[in-house]
Amino acid sequence: MKQPIPIYLAVEDELSEWVVRRVLSGRKDRFVVGPVFGRSGFGYLKKQTLAFNNAAKGCPFLLLTDLDKYACPPELLADWLPVEKQRFFLLRVAVREVESWLLGDALGLGRFLRLRASPAVSDPESLQDPKQEVLACAYRSPNRIMRESLVWRDEGSGRLYQGPDYNGTLSRFVKGSWNLSAAKRKCRSLAKLCKAVERLEAEYEKI
Repeated sequence: MKQPIPIYLAVEDELSEWVVRRVLSGRKDRFVVGPVFGRSGFGYLKKQTLAFNNAAKGCPFLLLTDLDKYACPPELLADWLPVEKQRFFLLRVAVREVESWLLGDALGLGRFLRLRASPAVSDPESLQDPKQEVLACAYRSPNRIMRESLVWRDEGSGRLYQGPDYNGTLSRFVKGSWNLSAAKRKCRSLAKLCKAVERLEAEYEKI
């Protein structure tokens, strides 16, 4: 019987962590998640990327961040990791935000939010602000508890902001009903993450 592969994670927030855990769980219990670093935005991750890359000499390490304002993933990778990447270090980028990947399962997200109609998003990764799209969907939810957990609206500007349990509520969606296969078909960067995890597994089994 093959021994599970230990892996460390570095993520921007709780939601990103559970997305990564779902991806890893699809590998039939091949991975055991160790310490999780970050959960406090991209600044810490960027600052610590070289240290995480160095740590991957001893144990697989997966860092997931949002693309945000960078033009493309290669631009972010060149900025964050200007040295040789370690064999077992995965630095992956959600285009443009991990919320794009949730919108990749529009049917599931619509059901979770109890919307009458699923979000009409054909290409989630082309959205400039996927989080605003998720917030707009949440604002239309007929379920008051769901709505107030996820989003609040500034009456002056009309802009929607993240609610008090945004990450926790959407993490429940990811853990319970997010259709990863459907999301991969619409989100290339998610499909690339899944392929990278497969390659990491294959490489680790060679040692």
